[in-house]
Amino acid sequence: MDDIFAIQILKARYFRAIDTKDWDLLASVMVEDVAIDVTDDVEGGEPYTGRATFVEGCAKILRTAVTVHHGHMPEITLTGPDTATGIWAMEDYVDWGEGRAFRGYGHYHEHYVKVGGTWQIEAMKLQRLRRDWL
Repeated sequence: MDDIFAIQILKARYFRAIDTKDWDLLASVMVEDVAIDVTDDVEGGEPYTGRATFVEGCAKILRTAVTVHHGHMPEITLTGPDTATGIWAMEDYVDWGEGRAFRGYGHYHEHYVKVGGTWQIEAMKLQRLRRDWL
């Protein structure tokens, strides 16, 4: 249970880092060679490879946006002493101002690894179910 709770705290930090634009905190929750896919069928894009690339991308895209991210109902499975997977229901709100805002819903599918006794995100894929442009 300690490992599962630690992973829940890790994900909470991920959401808080994005919403508060704390890019150092965001970098701290993932491994250096993290693989992150937040693309979707509507907007396309390319998956991110590497912590620096992802953090720089978030900083560029979200620096002026007001964001609110919530993760719910985690399904965390320990797959080994230092590995785990998780699925999180999610809701996000992103507002760039001037009428450009959306509320989104979906699931994060993730892989975690314990490095030096600390859990980190190793891979993440966001599967959106819906995006409502406001």
